[in-house]
Parts: sequence; C-alpha cells; structure tokens
Amino acid sequence: MLPLFYQAHLQQCLSPRHYRLINLLVLLLQWHKQVRLERLAANLPLPIQFEGRRRCLQRLFSSPQLHIDTLWLPLVGYLLSRQFRTGQVLYLALERTQWQGVNVLMVSVIYRGRALPLYWQFLSHSGSSGLAQQQAVLCPLLALLKPYQVVVLGDREFCLVHLAQWLHQQKLSFCLRLRCNEYVQDETGLVEQLQHVGLKPGQSQFFEQVQVTKQTGVGLFNVACYWKRAYRGHCEKSAWFLLTNLPSLGAAVQAYQHRMGIEAFFRDYKSGGYQVESTRLNPQRLSGLFVLLALAYTSAVIQGHEVRTQGLASYVCRAQEGRRMRRRHSDFWVGLYAQAWLGGMDLATPWLESWMQLSGNKQPYLQRGLHAASRLQSLF
Repeated sequence: MLPLFYQAHLQQCLSPRHYRLINLLVLLLQWHKQVRLERLAANLPLPIQFEGRRRCLQRLFSSPQLHIDTLWLPLVGYLLSRQFRTGQVLYLALERTQWQGVNVLMVSVIYRGRALPLYWQFLSHSGSSGLAQQQAVLCPLLALLKPYQVVVLGDREFCLVHLAQWLHQQKLSFCLRLRCNEYVQDETGLVEQLQHVGLKPGQSQFFEQVQVTKQTGVGLFNVACYWKRAYRGHCEKSAWFLLTNLPSLGAAVQAYQHRMGIEAFFRDYKSGGYQVESTRLNPQRLSGLFVLLALAYTSAVIQGHEVRTQGLASYVCRAQEGRRMRRRHSDFWVGLYAQAWLGGMDLATPWLESWMQLSGNKQPYLQRGLHAASRLQSLF
C-alpha cells in the first residue's frame, strides 16, 4: 500500500478507477519487480481478457492525469517536509542516464544513502544535456527547496561554469566535478591545467576564489582537489577536482561523496529492482510509467525505513554483521521484500497453518513471528 499522504493526494487528482488501478500497479511492481507492459498485464488481477488488461494499462500511462507536474510535483513538497527538517542540508544530485533510445535527465535528493527522484525530463537527443535543459529540471523545484540549505551535486557532464554561476545566483550551494583538462588561474596569475597540479594519492589542495577555464565574463570559484589514499591495495584511478562555492576542502569532499546515492538509485531502477531498461513504451507512456515508478520507489524507501525503526528488519533481511561497515540491504530492499514476504504469507495461509501445527516446540517463536507480521501489515 502507498503511504497515507500519497493516497490522500492521489484521491484528489485521479478518477476513482485510475486511483484503484494505480494502487494495484504499485503492488504488482513491489511483488514482481518488472515494468514491461506485457508482464504487468499478465499479472494484473482484473477479471477481463489479457488484451483488455493490456489496453487498460496503455490508456492509463497515456492519461494526462498521470503527469509529473500535476500528480507528482505536489507530492514532492509533502515528501520533503515529511523526511527532512526545515533548515536541514539537502544534497541534490543532478544526473542523466540513457538506454536504447531513452535519455532522461533527473534531479534527486539523497536520503539515507539512496536518491529519491524529485523531477525529470526526457531529452529528445542522445548524449549530454545542455545548460537550458539542466535549468529546466531545477526551476520547478526552487520554490519547494526554499526552507532548506541546498547543495547541488553533479559529475563531469554538469560542470559548466555558467551552471555554477546560475546556481550561485539562485542562492544554492554546489559541488560539481571538473574535468582534469580544465584550466585554473590562481591569485598570482599563473594558469595551469588541473591534471598538472602534481596531485598524488592521499594528497589534497584547495584553491580559493580562482578563475576557472579561459572564458571571459566568468566569476571566481573555489576548486577542491582531492585524491583518495590507497587502501588495502586499491587506489582510485584519478583525483576529484570539484568546482564549488563551499568554504573548505572538507565540506566540498563530504558533499560530493553523497552523490554516490544516485548511482545506487539507478541500479535499483534498472537491474537491481524494477528492470526499467526492459520497457519498450513510447515517450508519452514512458512518462506516465516514470510517475508510477516514483510513487512505488519512494514508498518502498519510506516503508523500509519504518520497518527498521520498528525493529522488524530481522524478519525481512539478514541482521547487520558486526564486522561489516555498511548495511547489507538498503531501506528500498527492506521495503520491497517486506511486502513480498507478507504477500506470500497471505497466499499460503492454509499451508502455513498446517506447517505451524507440526512445529509444536517452536510455537512461542512462531507466535512472535505472527505478531511481527501483524505489525508489519500495519505499516503497509
């Protein structure tokens, strides 16, 4: 089930038929982890023929009700206010991904090691995005981000000095990775390429208020240079050169490290979760599908965090090992498979009851597990 504040908004924006169908589809996505239209139609529990179910989904994904600006964007404000405090630092990742003719530019907020999608646009061309397109995905969010301290993160594709200037004008902090062949002019007037600053693994350097690139009319920025030290025989191939308006090297490096959450997010969308690369929908229907994916993904992350908070994660995934620094499973994984576990128990109730009767010496543990399942059910 979707969180209650999602349901209240969807009931206002969707027709009763579409509202119920959206809830069914979210359940299917969480259980079957597959976005192909044929697969969704095959598993959709409606008492009509397969072709009728397929056309029903086509009409839904083409519906103007399933539009990012009218359906999803108002939910972003609820989502931010629910998960973040006023004045809290928000790390926004600007990223683009491409597969089989689909090219999407997305802005996400980093939350507990994962990115939550906020806004996206499909690009009509392949390859990198331009400044106008990057501004277009950020502008709809500016009003919603005013209560927070925002740091925009981007890899080497997004390190345009004009984007940095625009972000600074919008009173946003930023940390954008520079290419190593960019030029920097320090306070002495010396101009050199970043790859020639002489940085080695384990070393760092911070340039304050320097001219970046040889373009005229570009303001002064800070540049943080950082090459992670070798650890257990592993060494990063190259250094980070970060264009930023943050005041120190440590602040810039710490901020940019949060960008890795967008990589985990796209992995969840693709091979690690919903298999979005397998879809063959046209652009109009794909836009509707992405709204559905945003609803399903953020719901799984929120509910997975609630499962951990309630101390019920041990019924869904392996416990945290003492020698392991990072969690084995993310909140997304916990939320996804908690619903699958509950759904399996509902489907197998007769067999479950007979199996429990044959496990007499384990009754106290089984009753404890049933109580945990009941508590989990109240979260979904």
